[in-house]
Amino acid sequence: MPEVSVTQLLRGSDGEEMALCFIGVSIKTDQWPVNRNPRYYSSLDSSDALQTSAACGTFSQPLSLSVQRALQQVHPEVSRRFFGCGLVAPEKLKGCSVLDLGSGSGRDCYVLSKLVGEDGHVTGIDMTEDLIQTSRKYIQYHQECFGYARPNTQFVHGYMEKLCEAGIQDDSLDVVVYKRAVLGEAYKVLKPGGELYFSDMYSSEVVPESFKLDPVLWGEGMGGALYWHDFITIMKDLGFSTPRLVSASRIDVHNSELRAKAGDIKYASGTYRAFKLPKHSVQTKALVTYKGTVPDWTECFQLDAANAFKIVQITDKPDPSLASAQQ
Repeated sequence: MPEVSVTQLLRGSDGEEMALCFIGVSIKTDQWPVNRNPRYYSSLDSSDALQTSAACGTFSQPLSLSVQRALQQVHPEVSRRFFGCGLVAPEKLKGCSVLDLGSGSGRDCYVLSKLVGEDGHVTGIDMTEDLIQTSRKYIQYHQECFGYARPNTQFVHGYMEKLCEAGIQDDSLDVVVYKRAVLGEAYKVLKPGGELYFSDMYSSEVVPESFKLDPVLWGEGMGGALYWHDFITIMKDLGFSTPRLVSASRIDVHNSELRAKAGDIKYASGTYRAFKLPKHSVQTKALVTYKGTVPDWTECFQLDAANAFKIVQITDKPDPSLASAQQ
């Protein structure tokens, strides 16, 4: 697989690389755009009503067979009301405790519910009460569909910046599937060695402050796009491993009025993965051997867009986070 970068997707038509800009990771609950966001999504009947391709459901790399099968079992209303950017589903989740930040209608949660199995658990949190109600409506449906004796999903109405208030305990989770929220909160609730998946929208240059005050631009994600260089710096400062780009794709703005507002600014969606490194971990070179034990990836494990591990092939990598591939 060729190496992919968000920068390549944000180049201008003449091939010149665009300058990118950090907009902000922390979303204050008392800010006007955030208070308007729940109403924006509540007013949409389906993802077809969105004005960009951010939630078009296409993927820049193939989904595993397990994920494809799980998607087919998700209730149609849950899928129809999904407004997210791509699908983030880590490999080998059996028995894990997973938190999906910004869970929306619950589509990803129900896919993850199937992947973690009956002994795993999935929690979704979202600030849009209408979408939480949609999620909760189909808990029993998916429990019966998956053949579980009891539900393994729960949905919490709350803000991602206040996970403790939502009842999420520190050091309690194996995996956080993360979309647009406070990275520090995600770090706190992950166990040492736990993994963060981050799927978000990125812009090619500085996004004006006025974009944040436009309810449509904000609702479409265009008003709060992240600068990926600053995202990586923040992640490392918090104690995460260097984020690894899993997939990326260009976002098209369908609405002519929004295109005019955006001007020369271009957008791309990208999914990164990173690990909460144990305290006092030392970065050193390691010989990594993939044993072929990850379901759906028996011959070759694609860690990210640039690193693949063939079975029983020893690979020399100077990154402690790659120890996770020794399975």
